[in-house]
Amino acid sequence: MNRRSLYFVGPRQVEVIEERVPMPAPGEVVVRSIVSAISAGTEMLFYRHQLEEGMLLDTAIPSLGGSFAYPFKYGYATVGRVVDRGSGVPRELEGRLVFAFHPHESHFSAPAEQLVPVPEDLSAEEAVMLPSMETAVSLAMDGSPLLGEDVLIIGQGVVGLLTTAVLSRMPLGTLTSVEGYSLRRRLSEEMGCATCLGLGPFDELARSCPFGSRGADLTFEISGNPDALDMAMRLTGFEGRMVLGSWYGNKAVNAHFGEAFHRRRQRIIGSQVSSISPSLTGRWNKERRLLLSWEMMRRIRPSRLITHRFSVDDAADAYGLIDRGSGDAVQVLLEYGGD
Repeated sequence: MNRRSLYFVGPRQVEVIEERVPMPAPGEVVVRSIVSAISAGTEMLFYRHQLEEGMLLDTAIPSLGGSFAYPFKYGYATVGRVVDRGSGVPRELEGRLVFAFHPHESHFSAPAEQLVPVPEDLSAEEAVMLPSMETAVSLAMDGSPLLGEDVLIIGQGVVGLLTTAVLSRMPLGTLTSVEGYSLRRRLSEEMGCATCLGLGPFDELARSCPFGSRGADLTFEISGNPDALDMAMRLTGFEGRMVLGSWYGNKAVNAHFGEAFHRRRQRIIGSQVSSISPSLTGRWNKERRLLLSWEMMRRIRPSRLITHRFSVDDAADAYGLIDRGSGDAVQVLLEYGGD
């Protein structure tokens, strides 16, 4: 059996190459992909060559164990059906809809234990957004908002919008977001944000924030823009916390750690979904967080953020659309022609 595999072959260059599907080894299954999601954050850093050459593609996902050197496969959100199995794999897994942290390709072999069965009440298009939802849940857990706090979110891409949706279900004082694109501002309000502000002169932006001059109690920086960290410090108040969910790659950060940061005694919290804060691991593990993420998928239904679908054969067009920074593109999917 042949498959279509997406390779990153150079800066801003992807190719779909036909190759053989490996036979499943003992304990492995073959999955026929239905859909995969392109990450407009981390994945586009690799696409744009905005990371250090030779770094590991990922330290937590086995299928991404290689290094950042062309050509390579990347991607970590694929949903498909099990169509074959190696020895030692239960027969009942055949035909099962599963999620995989796996690069973009039409068929692949993987250890059965690394696949995540999709709940029967969720579709493939819902399930493919699991990594974004789990990241939003992880961000909220790292921020630990308190009852009545004023919360600010900078950036309303997919993860930002889902973080907004998660936080809107908490008894906050105010929930405010900042986003440059009008479509994402509208979606932010649909996700439960009371006030979504556009970009503009900083003084006007600050005056428009409902928490006023005291600043936000808790700020999430999820824009991917290195200049936004400076904005976050200026809009966060005394003893305020800032959760940094953005990964800037090799882009320089132009932040001024002056009066706002030091005199207000602010804290910056690094957040990464591949691990759980040690302060929570006495009660939380990844399995429990995964169950919570599935439940939030049911409540929020993130597939409404899907704006574009491309055949995997047209993947270059999909990446080009995201790279151009089109305000009309939120979540972009690749389709493989299967059910």
